[in-house]
Amino acid sequence: MPINNNRLMLELEKVRREINRSIINPLIPELSLEDLKPILTMVAHARAAYVTELFEIAKLSPDTSPSNDQIKQLKQCRETFDELVAAVNALETVIQRDYLDVKTRER
Repeated sequence: MPINNNRLMLELEKVRREINRSIINPLIPELSLEDLKPILTMVAHARAAYVTELFEIAKLSPDTSPSNDQIKQLKQCRETFDELVAAVNALETVIQRDYLDVKTRER
């Protein structure tokens, strides 16, 4: 990659960070691991509901295809889980890219 392109990419990253940080950081209080635990717990519950629903369908329909209603319920569980995972991934990106202040761990 030519030097000018590298410089542009570095500047682009700097500007992107500044813009994201100026918009996101004021909206979300400084985070700690304790602040994230309820979010992680919520995602775990959604994952459990999705997998549990699969087992329930298998229990009720071991030798047949699931009903449309069963698939509809399973799909709803998956969509909830997928949406929460996408949101947590976005949060991880926000933290990794330093768009948000995080509390330092006290010892």
